[in-house]
Amino acid sequence: MDYMKTIVPTNLFTERGSNIVVINPGSANIRIGLANQDTPFNVPHCISRRTTQLPKRHVQDQMLNSQVTTAQHMERERAYDMIASLLRIPFLDEEVANSSYPRKMGRVDAYPLQNNTKEPEFTWTDVLEKNVPHSSTKVESEPNEGGTSEDPTLKESKIKVESNSSERKYRQYICGEEALRISPTEPYCLHRPIRRGHLNISQHYPTQQVLEDLHTIWDWILVEKLHIPHSMRNMYSAILVLPETFDSREIKEMLSIVLRDLRFSSAVVHQEGLAAVFGNGLSTACIVNIGAQVTSVICVEDGVTIPTTQISLRFGGEDISRCLLWTQRHHQTWPPIRTDALSKPVDLLVLNRLKESYCQIKEGEVEAVAMVQSYEDGMPPGSHKTRLTALNVPPMGLFYPTLLVPDVYPPPPRSWFNDYDDMLEDTWHMDFPGGSAFPMWESYPIFQTKPKKEDNIGVAEAITKSILLTGRIDLQRKLFCSMQLIGGAALSDGLIPAVEERVLHAIPSHEAIDTVEVLQSRMNPAFVSWKGGAILGILDISRDAWIHREDWIRNGIHIRSGRKYKDSYYLQAQAMCYLNS
Repeated sequence: MDYMKTIVPTNLFTERGSNIVVINPGSANIRIGLANQDTPFNVPHCISRRTTQLPKRHVQDQMLNSQVTTAQHMERERAYDMIASLLRIPFLDEEVANSSYPRKMGRVDAYPLQNNTKEPEFTWTDVLEKNVPHSSTKVESEPNEGGTSEDPTLKESKIKVESNSSERKYRQYICGEEALRISPTEPYCLHRPIRRGHLNISQHYPTQQVLEDLHTIWDWILVEKLHIPHSMRNMYSAILVLPETFDSREIKEMLSIVLRDLRFSSAVVHQEGLAAVFGNGLSTACIVNIGAQVTSVICVEDGVTIPTTQISLRFGGEDISRCLLWTQRHHQTWPPIRTDALSKPVDLLVLNRLKESYCQIKEGEVEAVAMVQSYEDGMPPGSHKTRLTALNVPPMGLFYPTLLVPDVYPPPPRSWFNDYDDMLEDTWHMDFPGGSAFPMWESYPIFQTKPKKEDNIGVAEAITKSILLTGRIDLQRKLFCSMQLIGGAALSDGLIPAVEERVLHAIPSHEAIDTVEVLQSRMNPAFVSWKGGAILGILDISRDAWIHREDWIRNGIHIRSGRKYKDSYYLQAQAMCYLNS
């Protein structure tokens, strides 16, 4: 401990973080990097595998509930009108006589683009092996994010000429953003191993295939991005920073991938919410994690999460993107192109980019002229200059989830998670340095870890409900003034004041609380949990809760003495002891 008090923090990170890999998997993206890095690699969490199925399936999971029912459509329209009233914009079917732009679709050549730079086009991924014979390498070209690569039409024609050649050799799998930019004419099928905060297990996507895809994606990132070959893995340890939505069996399967398949020497699991607190240098906060497909709320006190306050909401940033498309189609401002965010991954990339560039929360009409890219089957990419309207409505779906119609993906089979060998059992009686059990748990009842609870409420109501579940007025006041927004969607312009205003109105009148505040994040909200996991791993000097590869393979969650590993709740409390020493 004397050494910990004298060492310079930057030297500590350099010294201890060079052999620790921090893995923070999500439904849409995985953030992974060495603990001594400032920011991780942010890679789309998907893989496209070559397929010989006829007819070709471009998306593995065919159980999507993409049809909006009549009742859902009516609820969506009511939510839109409610939001329009709050934002002081026209209702869904109102015409505006004195609008600055025509309400219906028309020529927009006279209007300048809102952004100074043109959004670059996505280029189709080259699906050929790099070591193919000379005659085939002529069609290869490196992806160019600036959009200045070879003309897609010419490139596609060259590929077609050689499509019957015996020398044409496909890549067996493609990971990351390249997997999302594969032309629909190519024989590939997209796999997303995680959806809505759970392993994406279904009738068409079996458990073994999901786990194999996770292993392949993570191994590809380790080799291609971090340059850690298989022969050197035993020199590295891994930190899994996992969302609270995962169940015990899912956590154990991921640990097996890290220790058994990826061959790390040791590993530990941390919760995403608690890691976010460490990432911003706090000890007590209400963490609101707005991910791509799931929004989670959990409270943290003195470096320990309070499990009874955890709430999961089945919507996120991708639902806002789909709502943006629905809004534009209703107002007839979307170009006459076939856009399908569920079955055409490149369309979701386009919508996400438009959402990040133009959507915001503010009163009054918010419109923009933008260049929309189209990627239709059998046609080269196209550009369409169009006017986008009601851009402040989609992000308001975070507070009115019926606008988003989020139930697109069916829940996973709950019977799969009936795991009687629970990693998180019997841990609230463990001892800490000093010889006594952590006192704050004495006031909380024993809780069930399965199934995870999901609520169909907005973000403001979820935050209020979570904080009030703590049951102590002093802690509640502190938490209402220590809210923290993380996740990619937390970057939405105008979201922080909107959260503060709606949380204040959601607090019951009989509660003696009149002040709320969202704390500003010290770094990119999308990477806060990853950074917190790195800090936790570096501060954990004793590594009592780390799981060693040999022990895990032989004994599972039990170590030699027969006891279980300490779960992440208490490991985090232990790390806080080091931090405050």
